[in-house]
Amino acid sequence: MKDFTELKKQLSGLEDKLKKYREVLLANLVMIGEIPAPTGHEEKRIQFILNRFDEAGLTDSSIDDAGNGVGVLSGKESENALLINAHADTIFDTKTDHTMQVASKEIMGPGVADNALGLAALVTLPYILEDLKIELKNDLVLLAGVKSLGRGNLEGIRFFLENNKFDIKNAICVEGIQLGRLSYSSIGMLRGEITCRVPETYDWSRFGDASAILTLNEVINKINDIRLPKRPRTSIVMGSIIGGSSFNTIARDATLGFEVRSESQEVVEKAGETISDIVLEVSSKTGDQVELDIFAKRTPGGIPYSHTLTKCARSVMETLDIEPRLAPSISELSALIDHEIPALTLGITVGEQTFKSNETIQLEPIYKGMAQLIGTILAVDGGYCE
Repeated sequence: MKDFTELKKQLSGLEDKLKKYREVLLANLVMIGEIPAPTGHEEKRIQFILNRFDEAGLTDSSIDDAGNGVGVLSGKESENALLINAHADTIFDTKTDHTMQVASKEIMGPGVADNALGLAALVTLPYILEDLKIELKNDLVLLAGVKSLGRGNLEGIRFFLENNKFDIKNAICVEGIQLGRLSYSSIGMLRGEITCRVPETYDWSRFGDASAILTLNEVINKINDIRLPKRPRTSIVMGSIIGGSSFNTIARDATLGFEVRSESQEVVEKAGETISDIVLEVSSKTGDQVELDIFAKRTPGGIPYSHTLTKCARSVMETLDIEPRLAPSISELSALIDHEIPALTLGITVGEQTFKSNETIQLEPIYKGMAQLIGTILAVDGGYCE
């Protein structure tokens, strides 16, 4: 790997230099965060991002056929491209109050960490690079990806990777939190829902014998009995359960949201088969309609810890006094891995109350997080990762 001395000089004082962009960064963050963008309905947020790309002078900006927002900062040589991606959707629906509450040291609001800050970093980046007179050799492709979360199943970035015209050599996925996050691999994953419905023909004169919640509880108990290996590391996360309508009414339907995660694709598939058998068994035994819907999958993979891209990112973090947090990812990184593009996921700041309407991020660490992002871009563009 190329000697890092020159890049360290470029990073010296960068964190402090970035503080003068506080107002423009926070303005982008608040305006993006206050535009609702549930998965599949990101149009208004994407249009705002395209307007910001245009204002930054990106002549080659567009919305592709999947609805992704794409901006291109042309390099001096433009032989290769570095992709910077941030997902545009959130888990919050349009009925949620998206007002961002700005204080002196923090910002609170639904989706501010996941992923309004990531998008704000994306759209502010061209302005910062131009103002700091940083010219890149290679093209910088900025992607605000749609339909990433939940049932979106990374549809936006998958479409982009299959249809774009760029020669993408490396990629960085940007998430709002946590600062120090360094994801370079993906684990195997299977995500789905199990829905139980009491049939219309049930004899309701029988007292208390039927409940979709009780049937779903039987499914949960059987899933808990599945023997999972300690190696490779494996878990089944039962993340949500919805059912019933009131205290005194028998629940006619209930839904369990779950996720199987493992370092082994074989283990993921076997667990999925076992869950499918459990659903059929309980449905047959109770007479209730119990259905399994698998809507997202990931395969394990990624670059090794010793890869030059990972080494570059760690060197940048060390220079900026950031402690790396190594963790696998099941987000957009997975799609890049499937296309054999060396990629990382980085976080920008520190946050808490994630996935809640009072999600909160700290402002001061943002400058270090942005310095980390720019430093990694410079490392890739300067040939330090070859």
